[in-house]
Amino acid sequence: MLAPLSAPAFEPTQIYQPITETQADKTIILTGRDLTVEQVIDIARHGAKVDLSAEARQRSADAYGLLLQGAAENVTIYWFNRGAGDQRETVIFSGDPTSPENKKLLSEQQLQRFRNGVTRGYGPEMHEEALVRAIMAIRANTMSYEAASPPLTQILVDMLNKRVTPVVQSRGTLGEGDLPTMGNIAAAMVGEGDAYYKGVRMPAVQALKEAGIRPLEPFAADQAALISTNAYAQAQTVLLLADAQRLLEWTDLSYAMGLTGMNSSVTPISTPVQSMRPYPWLTWDAARIMAMIKGSYLFDDDKDRIIQDPESMRASSQRQGSAWEAWAELRDSTHLSINSSDHNPAVLPGLTPESAPELSTPQFMKYYIKGGPLSNGKSGFIFSNANWDPYPMANQVEAFTIALTNLGVAVAQRIERFRNPFFTVIKPADVLSPEIRKEIPTFDGYLPTDLWQELAELDQPVTPNGQAIVATVEDLEAQTRLKTQRARQAVDLSFHLLAQDVLMASYWMEVRKAQRPERNFGPAPTAALAALREVVPWRQAPAARQKRPLGMVVYDFMQENPASKFYSGGPTPPESKAHPIAGVLPK
Repeated sequence: MLAPLSAPAFEPTQIYQPITETQADKTIILTGRDLTVEQVIDIARHGAKVDLSAEARQRSADAYGLLLQGAAENVTIYWFNRGAGDQRETVIFSGDPTSPENKKLLSEQQLQRFRNGVTRGYGPEMHEEALVRAIMAIRANTMSYEAASPPLTQILVDMLNKRVTPVVQSRGTLGEGDLPTMGNIAAAMVGEGDAYYKGVRMPAVQALKEAGIRPLEPFAADQAALISTNAYAQAQTVLLLADAQRLLEWTDLSYAMGLTGMNSSVTPISTPVQSMRPYPWLTWDAARIMAMIKGSYLFDDDKDRIIQDPESMRASSQRQGSAWEAWAELRDSTHLSINSSDHNPAVLPGLTPESAPELSTPQFMKYYIKGGPLSNGKSGFIFSNANWDPYPMANQVEAFTIALTNLGVAVAQRIERFRNPFFTVIKPADVLSPEIRKEIPTFDGYLPTDLWQELAELDQPVTPNGQAIVATVEDLEAQTRLKTQRARQAVDLSFHLLAQDVLMASYWMEVRKAQRPERNFGPAPTAALAALREVVPWRQAPAARQKRPLGMVVYDFMQENPASKFYSGGPTPPESKAHPIAGVLPK
C-alpha cells in the first residue's frame, strides 16, 4: 500500500513520518553511474539496503589518496590545505597531511567541524524519514567521486542499512550546495544531536550504539567530501518525480473516465489527428487515453453527441502530454545529477598532462599531482570548480511546476463544464428519479475553484536571486529548497483537485449508465469505477454516508490505488534523451 503524499517539509507542526520497511530484504548496489529514481524510492521509502560496488569504493579511495598526495606535494587544494569561501587563500597546513603534527591538526579540526554541524540550518525539522534517507542514499552514490575517507564512506552506508536517520533541519540552504542539511547528518555521524533509530527518536550517540555503529573519526577533508553537495534538492526532486508519475497516471485515467461521462467526441485523440502535429509525448498520451477507452460506447454512433467538447476537455491530452514531457525532462536531468559529482574541488585521479590539451598549460599544471606513496603512485589533478551549481535541474523543476499548473487549469475547467447541458446535452434529472437523487451525495461547487486558485499561485517561478554574501565571494543563490518544495506542494494540490475531477467523472459515468444500461466504458474506466464504488457508493442513505469530505476519501483512494492497477501496458513512451553519466576524461 502506498502512503498518502506528505505535506511539504516547510509546514510547521508536522508529525514525524517513519518509513515502512517493505523491501528490507533487497540490496541496491551503488556504482555512482546508474542509480535510478525508482531505486532511490526503494531505499528511501521502503527500507531497501545499499552497498557500494567495488568500482565505486576504489574510485573514492583513489580520490582520497590523490587528495593526501597532493597536499604532500604542496599543491594548493581548496577546502583542504587552504580554507573555504572567503578564506580560500588562507593556509591551513603545509606538507604531508599524515605527518604526526598535521594528522593531529586535521583530526581535531575535522571532528570539531562535524560536531558543529548540529547547529547548522533552521527549523522546522524535516518530518519525512524518507526524505532524509533519500538525501543519504544519493550522497552515498555521488560521494564515490569525492575524496572521502573509507570510514566516512562506510558509516553513511551503515546508517542507511541500520536505519539511523539523523534529525535534519529544513531551512538554511541557498541551493548552491546543501551545506547546512548535510552538516546535520555529519553531526549525527560523530554522535552529536538527535537521530531516529528505526523510527524512534533518541540522542544520536545512543542511536549509533543501538545500531552497533562506532561514531566516525573523520580525517583529511571529510567534512567537505560529505557536505559539498546538492543532495537535499536532488532528494526532493526524486520524491517529486515519483509522486508526480502517480499523479499523471491518475490524470490520464480520470480524463478517460471524464470522456465517457461527457459522451465526448474522441476525434481529437485519434491517431490521424495527432499525426498532424506529431509531438512525441502528446501523441503518446493521446494513444494511451484511446487505449483506456477501447471498446467503449464513444465509438458508437450517437445522435445526441455534439461535434466537439469544451476546450478544456478537448485539449486535456495536449496539456497532459506536455506535463509528461516536462516530467521526463526532469527525470533525465535528475538521473544525471544523482550519478555525478557536484563537489568542489573536483578530484580527478588517473589523469596526466596529456589527458586533455589544456592540462599541459602552466595554469593547469599548478594543480597537477605527480603521484607517490599516498596515492599508490597515481597522478591526477584537483581543480576548483562550479559543479555545485544545480542547473539545469533547478530550471527543470520549475518548468515541471509550470507544466503541471497549465494542466491543472484544464482539470479545473472541465469539472465545471459538466454543469452545462450545452455539453452534456442531458441533465441528471432527465434520467435519475428524485428518489435516486436523494441517495447520491451532492457536490461542493466552490471547492474545485478554491483548490485551483491555490494551485495557480504556485505557477510563478521563484525570483532569481544574487545576494552577495560571505564577503561577496558567494553571490548566486539557486533557492532549490523553495523550488522543490513548491513543486511537491503543486503535486499534492493537484491530487486534491484531481479527486474532484474523479468524483465528477464517475458521477456522470453513472448518469450515462442510467441513461442506457448497456453502455460500455472501456476497460480502464470500468475497473476504476468499480473500485471507487467500494469506498464511495453510488447510492447510499444519508445517514450511512462518509462523515468526511468525499474529495479527501477519493484522494486517499488514489494514494492507495495507483492508476496502473486499473490500466497497464499500452503504448510505449518516447525514448529518454541519452545523457553521458559520470565519466572522467580519457586517460
